[in-house]
Amino acid sequence: MKKTILLAAALLSLASCKEKTSNETQNTDSTKATFVKTNGTKFEIGGKPYRYMGANFWAGMNLGATATGGNRELLIRELDRMQKLGITNLRIIALTEGPDTEPFRIVPSNNDKGTLKEEYLVGLDFLLSEMRKRDMYAVVTLNNFWPWSGGMAQYLRWANVIDSIHYPMDKNKGQNWDFYQKETAKFYSSKVAMDMYTKAIDQVINRKNTITGLAYTEDPAIMAWELCNEPRGINNVEKYLQWIDSTSTHIRSLDKNHLITIGSEGITGSPEYSGVEFEKAHALKNIDYTCAHIWIQNWGWYDPKKHKETFPEASKKALDYLKYHAEISKKINKPYVLEEFGIMKDNGDYDFKATNIHRDEYYGLMFDKVYQFAKSDSAAGVNFWAWGGEGRAREVGCWWKPGDDFLGDPPHEEQGWYSVYDTDTTTHKVIKKYADLLKEIK
Repeated sequence: MKKTILLAAALLSLASCKEKTSNETQNTDSTKATFVKTNGTKFEIGGKPYRYMGANFWAGMNLGATATGGNRELLIRELDRMQKLGITNLRIIALTEGPDTEPFRIVPSNNDKGTLKEEYLVGLDFLLSEMRKRDMYAVVTLNNFWPWSGGMAQYLRWANVIDSIHYPMDKNKGQNWDFYQKETAKFYSSKVAMDMYTKAIDQVINRKNTITGLAYTEDPAIMAWELCNEPRGINNVEKYLQWIDSTSTHIRSLDKNHLITIGSEGITGSPEYSGVEFEKAHALKNIDYTCAHIWIQNWGWYDPKKHKETFPEASKKALDYLKYHAEISKKINKPYVLEEFGIMKDNGDYDFKATNIHRDEYYGLMFDKVYQFAKSDSAAGVNFWAWGGEGRAREVGCWWKPGDDFLGDPPHEEQGWYSVYDTDTTTHKVIKKYADLLKEIK
């Protein structure tokens, strides 16, 4: 009888222990300790440093959708591949503006004048739930200065501030990037456009994940809310800064757990023109960390068909650019992330089968500089542009059309420009090497 009682007590104790462990795990998942936080120029998770290798992966939400374009099996394979490379951070997009009849943009979209499509928000739910299983953290982008997801220009069109969107990629329209940018910068002065934007972001931030049951505001898989992809002040700088301040303050009022960043390129290749006010903008109280993007070809520093002649000076400029923003970030005591950079395959070849000797050299150069900075807490992470995985262009260097594979290159660019494919094994080795090095920093 005594043995029976002791055995019953032991089993009860074991069950209690198991229940407690389960509850502790559940509680740990929802405590603030598991969120990415800042400590001076460092990111931390649960008091431990978080330095990361990351990728840009804008197609993730659409792949996770339960409607046209969705392919959850493919999404899982891509996440598994990136996890094996040591990638622990994905920069994703949560809002894509319609109508789907517009060219050069993500289709299908999920935002119609602030009314969001549930079948694509479910795709975002699925993406975040799968990232969480793999200890990946998401930087969630909420708008776009460029037209490839609709973005600010589409809000202006809905607000009747502009009569149409002039796409510089469309050679038949006769407009240029200068015209497009000055038109788009009107966003910061349009209350109607900004109100539609606020309505849309509120629906995302206040959402509950249909798969995990977690409110987005309580989901540790989200690292940060990003106001916009590459917003520029251009000729409307004062209103641009006011928009950053008011929007980040509003997001903070909705969500105390997650970080907030701008999505800035930094000073860009034309500082006087772009009007980003890097230090002033990132010093605002509700902006938690800084980021910069480096584009040596887009800014005219590098010609992939003349690698030998142009790469030495272009790479020097890139490293100087990285250092400049790291120093400002340290000055204002906030973490710094190289959030976008990329380079073409050898000789400017768009074919996924082309070699990557020059890309691997450039990736190694940039990753190593981030790693060196990270050792002194002058940089906290890096996201290369961009993961293309199994995606393949319909034709080499073609423009994206609805029904085509999603690549790392958005629809307003020639497909294959900067994508890192599942077959780019030499580039994978460079990524994995520096992912491991960043993780090993004490």
